Amino acid sequence: MINKTATAHWSGGLKEGRGRISTQSGTLEAQPYGFNTRFEDKPGTNPEELIGAAHAGCFSMAFSMILGNYDAVADEIDTKATVNLEEQGGGFAITKIHLDMTAKIPGISEEDFREAATKAKDNCPVSKVLAGADITLDAKLVD
Repeated sequence: MINKTATAHWSGGLKEGRGRISTQSGTLEAQPYGFNTRFEDKPGTNPEELIGAAHAGCFSMAFSMILGNYDAVADEIDTKATVNLEEQGGGFAITKIHLDMTAKIPGISEEDFREAATKAKDNCPVSKVLAGADITLDAKLVD
């Protein structure tokens, strides 16, 4: 079993409060976040962007692994995750995540490419934990 940690510190109320997010690896160290970074596009991060980064990274790794079942290795995989936060029932919910992936994979058929991409979308660990959201995928094989 692998355990990874991240921490968040928050001070103040919702709109005027400020927080800091850090990760075990130190990649994020006291990165600022708050209402303004989440809803007003101010500098700093927010939970949705971090979830998107995790999902894009996890999907890309899972796709790479699944390609091995097709005797294929990607030269490049580029994935963008768009996370939708919507107001629902007096609160907010992540309702949809759209993965947009482009890959360069020598020798793979379009059919095998699409099958592998769908398997990665459905089975990467982050997709599984986010199963309550509608997760969609556009995948493009390029030369």
